[in-house]
Amino acid sequence: MNTLLLYPEFPDTFWSFKHALKFVSKKASLPPLGLITVSAMLPRQWCRKLVDLNVSKLTQKDLEWADIAFISAMGVQKESAQQVITRCKNAGLRIVAGGPLFTSEPEHFPEVDHLVLNEAEITLPLFLEDLAQGTPKKEYLSDEFPDMRTSPVPQWELLDMKKYASMALQFSRGCPYRCDFCNVTTLFGHKIRIKTSEQIIGELEAMYERGWRESIFFVDDNFIAHKSYLKKELLPKLIAWQESKKATTKLYTECSINIADDQELMDLMVKAGFNQVFIGIETPDHSALEACGKQHNTSRDMLENIKRIQRAGLEVQGGFIVGFDTDTPSIFQQQIEFIQNSGIVTAMVGLLQALPGTKLYERMKTEGRLLSSSTGDNVDNTTNIVPKMDIETLRQGYRDMMDYLYSPKNYYSRIKTLLIEYKPPKSKSRFRPGQMMAFFRSMVMLGVVGKERFQYWKMLIWTLFRQHESLSLAVTLFIYGHHFRKVCALHLKTEERPAASTV
Repeated sequence: MNTLLLYPEFPDTFWSFKHALKFVSKKASLPPLGLITVSAMLPRQWCRKLVDLNVSKLTQKDLEWADIAFISAMGVQKESAQQVITRCKNAGLRIVAGGPLFTSEPEHFPEVDHLVLNEAEITLPLFLEDLAQGTPKKEYLSDEFPDMRTSPVPQWELLDMKKYASMALQFSRGCPYRCDFCNVTTLFGHKIRIKTSEQIIGELEAMYERGWRESIFFVDDNFIAHKSYLKKELLPKLIAWQESKKATTKLYTECSINIADDQELMDLMVKAGFNQVFIGIETPDHSALEACGKQHNTSRDMLENIKRIQRAGLEVQGGFIVGFDTDTPSIFQQQIEFIQNSGIVTAMVGLLQALPGTKLYERMKTEGRLLSSSTGDNVDNTTNIVPKMDIETLRQGYRDMMDYLYSPKNYYSRIKTLLIEYKPPKSKSRFRPGQMMAFFRSMVMLGVVGKERFQYWKMLIWTLFRQHESLSLAVTLFIYGHHFRKVCALHLKTEERPAASTV
């Protein structure tokens, strides 16, 4: 089989970082980890070609070469996925699709020949066996969750690594919590399943052998769910691996806020190379947290917890939601004050959306409040439910809040708040060529052309004299701010803060 592995394009969203990637001459933030893992499960004799539409084009020549197309996507890639499916169908290719988008909404893709859903370690071998026998079915499902120890090393050789800002790997799947708006447990269950430390080191070695020295994202939804294994096994081995390579590879991941309760765990993570964590804060309103099943965020001082994590050497990025049933118009100011005081510079704030398979989705359906499927875009000012708050009040309050948070004055104020608390580990690493290029471009784009030039130079000078060890982080956040303002202007119709031509 000549096999095309196709990854649809991400639209211009909060997490796409499209406007920031130009500063470092990269095409995409992350590679399609699922597809290159699936590729490792296909028969060895099959010929493979990966086309990530975020970094390259799908050509007619590609379609003519192929016998079969494997497509994987997330919800936010839905529009591009439909276009890719249409092109493959017109080319007469057999189409196989899987991943979160297709698992959540299989009924929306009648043109797909074979839906290989849930986790590929279980369902893909069933499809391949039937295909070899000439009897492949339309749909492959499983309510079982595979042992992560059976997952192969992704085929990194399919990637043009130079086009990506970061690489990705996965240590665990599953989450013990029961947040009613989150579909992680729908997809991966509550039980935590992990790869061995040997598997993780093997994946790191495979990337290292191909010359990768930049950052790596552990894509786990809650990296710290198996704390004992992390502290006894994985983190010590990551530390040893970094030391053996004399590497300065930066790692980042997602976790729950209770990481703040374990100083030993935070210290080990920082020593292993982690410098950033994304945490689902959601809201400072405890009644909303209780109602949505996020009780683990309620019995604590979240603001102090965040500062404790920052002081440990981990920059906190945060997810926030407005539009819970308990929210009143005062929630917008509460969120603003919490985010500004926390120093969470990268604050992803979205309207509540109901995702298929979640408790929220089922409740909204039962109450007749479900309007449509979710867009998958966290910051496009849409919701697929009928909120308790007046919808125009909700949308206007959200627009005003995002305009406030990402105005240069308030955004740069958060950077300063973060850097005052943030205590990075002492490191011998220096600016790499790509970082130097980004720094010089930021001076032109933000410091000369940009409307934020006053805040840029003021914050840059302050950092050089007061927190010079955090200069790399500061410049990165300056550049992120440029991207976030572009996204806000695009989706929320906030005031455009124009910069001149792109770099």
